[in-house]
Amino acid sequence: MNTKRMHYAWIVLAVTFFVLICAAGVRAAPSVLIVPLEAEFGWSRATISLAVTVNLVLYGLMGPFAAAVMQRFGIRRTVLASLVLLAGGVLLASRVEKVWHLMLAWGLMVGIASGNLAMVLGATVVSRWFEKRRGTVMGIVTASTATGQLVFLPVLAWLVEHRGWRNVTFTLAGALILAIPVVALLLRDHPRDVGLVPYGADPDAPPPPPVLGNPLWNAIRALRDAAKLRDFWLLSASFLVCGMTTNGLVGTHLVPACFDHGIPEVQAAGLLATMGVFDLIGTTASGWLSDRYDPRKLLFVYYGVRGLALLYLPLAFGDQVFGLPFFAVLYGLDWIATVPPTVKLTTDAVGSSDAPIVFGWIVAVHQIGAGIGAFGGGTIRTMLTSYTFAWISAGSLCVLTACFVLFIGRARIVSTATSS
Repeated sequence: MNTKRMHYAWIVLAVTFFVLICAAGVRAAPSVLIVPLEAEFGWSRATISLAVTVNLVLYGLMGPFAAAVMQRFGIRRTVLASLVLLAGGVLLASRVEKVWHLMLAWGLMVGIASGNLAMVLGATVVSRWFEKRRGTVMGIVTASTATGQLVFLPVLAWLVEHRGWRNVTFTLAGALILAIPVVALLLRDHPRDVGLVPYGADPDAPPPPPVLGNPLWNAIRALRDAAKLRDFWLLSASFLVCGMTTNGLVGTHLVPACFDHGIPEVQAAGLLATMGVFDLIGTTASGWLSDRYDPRKLLFVYYGVRGLALLYLPLAFGDQVFGLPFFAVLYGLDWIATVPPTVKLTTDAVGSSDAPIVFGWIVAVHQIGAGIGAFGGGTIRTMLTSYTFAWISAGSLCVLTACFVLFIGRARIVSTATSS
């Protein structure tokens, strides 16, 4: 390959993918930490899940402000500061002895830092560096979460079993520290920094004006404008259910649920890693499909399949040879395949300029849902000694969501038809 012909956008994409893999490893860690923390300190799953909930909600709430900060001060500086904070929070988590220690380190510090290294980072990079193939590229970036699970979870589970849970934090911190020089050397804020235009853009097109003003106000202003649109609320509601049923419920509680059914933690982590493999395929394919098909219909299929999979999960635990692997494949293909069509619908609704920040607000709702799923799942398990009610409730919500996503963009389509 002649590297002179390679657009620098692909290098930026590779660096972003690497950073998001490392951050995904951190976000996946609670699934293998719940049981050892429960055993060592005697904390209930509801208590531990509360710290995870704080983490997930802050992770989401930081999104729109992170997008605004990236617009104002640059992607590279924002990512570097976030990596330092994230590594510090993960290292501090190794010293926890009380619940408030866990809340401070994992809930507060890791939650804030990981919120800057999430889907909003991917959406900002894609909107800034790519004019063509945005759906496909967003699918690749989003799949980094699955790859992070694939790379880290089996290793983390093995460390918990053979070296103790504190070695998990050391391993994750080491990966984050390794990412810092990579970002410093290779990540760039704009195509113009290397004398280029975005990939696929017209070379004669004028560059977008620099974003000025207070990042906090820019984030709030984008929310104010988006809140007037019905599509924003429909997209937010769908992503609330998405977060509740992925990062929140399954991502946090599937491994402990497997442990309840006599499945060793390493084997259960392998199940999540398998889901990661198939999500890498499903999310990348979803990006490709989003460039070619109606994203509303794609969301209908994704939420419908997810709902059916969750309704099947209680039965799958009774068939660990075939049932659980089947669930892992089905749910893995669908894990975050919702992101590329949601990004596309957000851009259609608010325009490319505000899309990263507005998508950040939608991700914030996603993480509020994740927090509800994490805390709700832990509470249900503590009260009922079983997760069955949690799986059935989540599956039913997904089926309901599959119906209302078809109304996204409907008002815009009707308005266009009327005016013509």
